[in-house]
Amino acid sequence: MLKANFHTHTNLCDGSNSPREVAEQALQLGFHTLGFSGHMDPDIHMDLPNYLREIKMLQKEYEDRMEILCGIELDLVYAEEVFGSGWDGSYRPLCVDPADETAADLDYIIGSTHFIQNADGGLIPVDNQWSMLKEGCENYYGGDYYKLAAAYYEQEAAVYDKTNCSFVGHFDLITRFNDSDHFLDESDPRYTAPALTAMEHLVQQGVPFEINCGAVNRGRKKELYPNLFLLKALKDFGGEILINSDAHQKELLNGAFDQAVNAAIAAGFDHILVLGRNQQGKVCRQAVDL
Repeated sequence: MLKANFHTHTNLCDGSNSPREVAEQALQLGFHTLGFSGHMDPDIHMDLPNYLREIKMLQKEYEDRMEILCGIELDLVYAEEVFGSGWDGSYRPLCVDPADETAADLDYIIGSTHFIQNADGGLIPVDNQWSMLKEGCENYYGGDYYKLAAAYYEQEAAVYDKTNCSFVGHFDLITRFNDSDHFLDESDPRYTAPALTAMEHLVQQGVPFEINCGAVNRGRKKELYPNLFLLKALKDFGGEILINSDAHQKELLNGAFDQAVNAAIAAGFDHILVLGRNQQGKVCRQAVDL
């Protein structure tokens, strides 16, 4: 069983539990590392300085029992709000006073695409409500869901450029409602071609992908993100993976980990990546055999 998770939400954004409650649950599960990753996107964004202070306090409190990392899940359309248009790649957000010693730089960033941004600036949320996705597709893409998906993946391809992310979150989130509403054939080249183009581009940039268990462990989908077809393609492209629960409740911190491990092995992976600090205190990627 895996003993780490790096995609974790709390009641400081849209999760159900406090950071302390989540940390206690992680200890009970025997975790060696817990990464918090509160949302920063147009719909859901935290009081970031307060979030940084709270997680920093927990880091000190738990330092002899479990490593705690402080990250964010940053949407590519919101990156400028957090870091500014002239972002130099550092992990100290604009809203954090450089003199504020009670706050801290971010340890890592999940780069996610929760919205399709249209030419007029309008945003289509891809995982909020089916009715919103349907309306957006009708208004902007004439009801053609393959054009919608192509637009999603065109923007997904830029997620590393926009967010300087440590890894890519839930790559094929555009399929969030597909189990129930069947608007895409996920084997159709009109869908797979733009997805594979985006994936290959991101792999070439050296950014890993997560296997995201969130939709499975909450009963929303049968397959993980990315689905097995895309996960096999990721392996063929030479990509790397992490496994994360995308937990919004403490009870799901390790939700669907077994299924994710089995999917990784089925796709041909023999190891995953985890995040941790090296001897110099820098957060880096480490390989763990499956």
